[in-house]
Amino acid sequence: MKNRLIPAGLSSALGLAAALTVSLVVSGCGGPATAGLGTGKGTGPEVTELRYEGAANSVTLPELAADLGYLGDVKLNWVGNSISGPASIQSAATGATDFGGAFSGAVVKLIEAGAPVTAVINYYGEDEKTFNGFYVKEDSLIRNPRDLIGKKIAVNTLGAHSDAVINSYLKKNGLSQDEIKQVQLVVVPPNDTEEAVRRGQVDVGSLGGVLQDNAIAKGGLRSLFNDFELFGAFAGGQYVLRKDFIEKNPNTTRIFTTGVAKAIEWARTTPREEVIARFKDIIDRRQRAESTATLQYWKSVGVPSKGEITDEDFTRWSTWLNDTGIVSGDINPSKYYTNDFNDLLKGAAS
Repeated sequence: MKNRLIPAGLSSALGLAAALTVSLVVSGCGGPATAGLGTGKGTGPEVTELRYEGAANSVTLPELAADLGYLGDVKLNWVGNSISGPASIQSAATGATDFGGAFSGAVVKLIEAGAPVTAVINYYGEDEKTFNGFYVKEDSLIRNPRDLIGKKIAVNTLGAHSDAVINSYLKKNGLSQDEIKQVQLVVVPPNDTEEAVRRGQVDVGSLGGVLQDNAIAKGGLRSLFNDFELFGAFAGGQYVLRKDFIEKNPNTTRIFTTGVAKAIEWARTTPREEVIARFKDIIDRRQRAESTATLQYWKSVGVPSKGEITDEDFTRWSTWLNDTGIVSGDINPSKYYTNDFNDLLKGAAS
């Protein structure tokens, strides 16, 4: 369910601001995201199509929500697969898509760069069954955090989840910022990470979800640490929508957000075998020449509390955000998100 794919960094604040200006002017001329009336009257959607990026060989929560009928008259228009979380939310910010999802820290970075987006629901997280692990070869001499100085760690993209987790892990274990800078992060597509570790191209690889379980099943790898051990259960990232979209299309925003929340609860409460069968059926029916082989390793949705966003989802990463210069000083989480469109949190939807 996690959409952490190949690398793409966020634009600079200046470049992004320019891109947003052009995009928002263009998108104001038409298209699905601008068809809303902005009246907020009634309960029907102002727009009935949402453009989005998917994930190869897996089913996203909005796709699950649509298949379960939780989006009502709102249909999803797949425009391709995401190359990374930061790229996904930048696509939403510039109007190339209507929603996107990424790690909390990437959401902060985009908003701090001036992007007019708001997070509306958590879409991935870590728990005792589903987490992001960091693996070495079984015979590796790397045993503790200090052994990582001068070593290479494969991550799916810079400035995102794994980057922040590694920084937090090293800092928690007493490494100075100068020592942390000596740990080299190497961008490797998730599908290639396992082999990069086995071949010795990198010393450590970040693996999550079904890719992690598939790698473990083959043997020969050893876990160094994982983010569940570091933080316990937590929400890792959010779906964002543009503020102008939310303003013009409050009913569609509510249908989307609540539908995703319902999908989270369905996946949390439905027998695992039934969830996997549903995922397989969705992938087979959409006919995108994908594989369903790794679905057997799916364990849990990982998202807590009906997708509710909390201040802690952002403050958890305050040290990393400051160390990397994304923010200076304390952050104000309320500027990044709203739970107002999640009716499951109000008991208004079942």
